[in-house]
Amino acid sequence: MFFYRLDRNLFEFALGQRSEETKRHVPTVNFRQLGNLFLKTKFVAIIFLLTSCQADRDFALQDGEAVSFGGAGGRWTIINYWATWCAPCRHEIPELNRFALDYEEQFLLLGVNFDGAIGDELSKQTQELGIEFNNLLEDPRMLWELDRPDVLPETLIIDEQGQLQHRLVGPQNYESLVRLLNEKN
Repeated sequence: MFFYRLDRNLFEFALGQRSEETKRHVPTVNFRQLGNLFLKTKFVAIIFLLTSCQADRDFALQDGEAVSFGGAGGRWTIINYWATWCAPCRHEIPELNRFALDYEEQFLLLGVNFDGAIGDELSKQTQELGIEFNNLLEDPRMLWELDRPDVLPETLIIDEQGQLQHRLVGPQNYESLVRLLNEKN
């Protein structure tokens, strides 16, 4: 009988009517307030889940491996944004290749194709530019709430806990990255 009354109450509520029987036996339920409370609770839960899971999320790499920031084996991570049409990027890449090779124990150097190339297109572009370091298949900037870069190249320096430490705009060279390494130690 209760379910019948509740269903009837909902039906009458939808029509904007309430019978005398319903008024006597079924308490008035403010569905708008219940709905707002439900939506607010759901929204807070979703935001909590999204923010708490992002840092531990794995990001796929071009070589088929994955990386999560804050779990790069105790190493700092350098993320370089590049594009084939970016002339300063082309000049910077040999310097980054050399740095990645010489300091692979202290730093993990990763690239991100600004244009979002993946698969065969990404392989073609990395070969064209002579990129020897690994590339992310997805941009991780949302972890640090950063907008898309306005200028290329751009380089992010992430510490071993996954925190953004530096945002470098413009081309980097071997010496500037070594200076950064020395500052870190």
